[in-house]
Amino acid sequence: MIVLGLDPGLGTTGWGVIRAEGNRLSHIANGRLKTDTAAPLARRLAHLDTMLAALLADHGPQAAAVEEVFVNTNPQSTLKLAHARGIVLLGVARVGIDPGEYAARLVKKAVVGTGGAEKAQVHAMVARLLPGVTIAGADAADALAVAICHAHHLASARRQVG
Repeated sequence: MIVLGLDPGLGTTGWGVIRAEGNRLSHIANGRLKTDTAAPLARRLAHLDTMLAALLADHGPQAAAVEEVFVNTNPQSTLKLAHARGIVLLGVARVGIDPGEYAARLVKKAVVGTGGAEKAQVHAMVARLLPGVTIAGADAADALAVAICHAHHLASARRQVG
């Protein structure tokens, strides 16, 4: 199964695509979708939507997961993140996928073993779980971690049903 993980952000949305075969995970691709910080909000959101649609068409995932919004101390930043997250959820739903949604603490716990892990620990564990991967930055590492978390949850759900 091909799983897409997304770490939404208005400036940069990280993405990671993995293949999950039972408990085996392998890296397919990862990267960042960037918007022009000088452009108006609506144009940035439209551009994010266009880039995401192309990403979905290129990789054809069967499953997807998105990191949940965390509340910043700056309400404006939280709102911008929420706008980007809405575009990401819409884009995934548009291709018929009901995305998994995970809090950052749950993603960290699934990948590192503790919900309080630092970004560097997440990056290191993603690199260990996907040998040979070249990660395109912190946003892409977080997105790959979201994909790994979702793959683990899907595998657990299949074991409980089967």
